[in-house]
Amino acid sequence: MSAKLVKRVFLFVVATSLIFSAGFYLGKFGVRDPRFVRFDFSSEIKNKTTTASPDFGLFWNVWDMVGKNYFDSTKLSTSEMIYGAIKGMVAAIGDPYTVFLTPSENKTVEDDLNGSFEGVGIQIGFKKKDLTVITPLPNSPAKEAGVLAGDVILAIKDEKKGINQSTYGMSIDEAVALIKGPRGTEVTLLIAREGEDKAKTITIKRAKIEVLSVELEYSDEVAHLKVLRFSSDTKAEWEKAVSVLMKSSTDRLILDLRSNPGGYMQGAVDLASDFLPTNTLVVIEDSKVYGRTEYKTKGISRLAKYKVVILVDGGSASASEIMAAALREQAKIKIIGEKSFGKGTIQEPKDLAQNSGIHITIGKWLTPEGVWLNEKGLEPDVVVADNPDTPEDEQLEKALEIVMEL
Repeated sequence: MSAKLVKRVFLFVVATSLIFSAGFYLGKFGVRDPRFVRFDFSSEIKNKTTTASPDFGLFWNVWDMVGKNYFDSTKLSTSEMIYGAIKGMVAAIGDPYTVFLTPSENKTVEDDLNGSFEGVGIQIGFKKKDLTVITPLPNSPAKEAGVLAGDVILAIKDEKKGINQSTYGMSIDEAVALIKGPRGTEVTLLIAREGEDKAKTITIKRAKIEVLSVELEYSDEVAHLKVLRFSSDTKAEWEKAVSVLMKSSTDRLILDLRSNPGGYMQGAVDLASDFLPTNTLVVIEDSKVYGRTEYKTKGISRLAKYKVVILVDGGSASASEIMAAALREQAKIKIIGEKSFGKGTIQEPKDLAQNSGIHITIGKWLTPEGVWLNEKGLEPDVVVADNPDTPEDEQLEKALEIVMEL
């Protein structure tokens, strides 16, 4: 598979952890694109509008009207108005994962995928129309403050930024931009929690978040291999963990994909290759742009002889669902835990001028058996809920019990 093909798709529930810019930067009526003179656009550009309804000339009319009549010209930023117009255009599609990214927001996404950022440490996504916490990261400020997977974020407040805003109609990227901030500062979330009648506020102090994507532990001589995300470093971290694992005496493995919000799709294919024979189908991409593409395993399946079970929960999404589904369908590996998130669409990231970017949903992914899990999720073979009121990890304990019986 070419580097270009590997790079072109990724799946991430958040543009977080789980954000917008024009193709040029104008500044605040300072340095401008030569085609623009303050609020008056050249006839060359205007003449490119079509007669189709609605007439794009309406945009220019409103632009000129605002520029000439708005009472406080200091609030008129050409760049921000253009960004806002592009954001509105993309948002009108109604897909929360198709987003236009400003340079700072584009960098935020890259930092998240590289595993380093400043914020509260939560992954967010949409459950239907609700902005929802997919998972708080382990040992994160959000986790310590009491944020739980499944919490619905109703509003975001940051006194220093002068923000007190409902999340209704807000994109993931806008929410990320509001929640993130310099370490040591605070943000307050108004959340609704299943089973509770009243909304609650949680104030969180931001910190620098460093996230490893792969961790290896041992429980009762069983390897516990956790994959926390599919980032740019995941394959290298996986190689190190598997190298250590193969030197141990254990032949039993728990693959823990809980609270893994996804990331690069190719990462799921790479890791699945250690469990499945070469040239085994892992995932099918059904794309308007690229057609139907089958992603298959490569290399030696170093872990094929291990006795394995998989852990998932409501925070397991996208690439982690791809891996879990492929191992169950192709190797009959049992899945334990709770139903996964259910994100079955594919986004293609594109870099634009001035370090801006756009993520466009180009298609959907299907399991090897052709199942689309979007908004459905993976149903575990053994359903086990974790009780947050106990110190025990009930899901892990059940996984240990089952893997020891294999």
